[in-house]
Amino acid sequence: MIPRASIEIEIAPEEVIETSRTYKLSSDKVQGYTDGLEALKQAIYKVLNTERYEYPIYSFNYGIELENLLGKDPVYVQIELKRRIRECLLRDDRITEVDNFQFEVNGDEIKCTFDVHSIYGKLTISQVVNV
Repeated sequence: MIPRASIEIEIAPEEVIETSRTYKLSSDKVQGYTDGLEALKQAIYKVLNTERYEYPIYSFNYGIELENLLGKDPVYVQIELKRRIRECLLRDDRITEVDNFQFEVNGDEIKCTFDVHSIYGKLTISQVVNV
């Protein structure tokens, strides 16, 4: 009788970290490439300035809903902005936390300033929303 032995070898998959290298957007053209913190700033700007569900080229998970905040009470808008900004930015694996929200109400505009903690460091971002 021949002994039957079974050898199981488990190979852990290697974690692949994707690069953040992307095209660099300037005010009026695409010029060169950017990476790291600058690429993340660009991604944050783009996601915060893209209305969610508006453009068929993006998935329903991309962008932020701001249009339905028009005409709402400023206190409600501040609470919703905090939640919506955190929700849309934390989808990016490079971002670890979004906090320190501060609001300035000026007429029909609310300026929201907040900190974004990422694998590259901390950023302070501002977003103006019309109410």
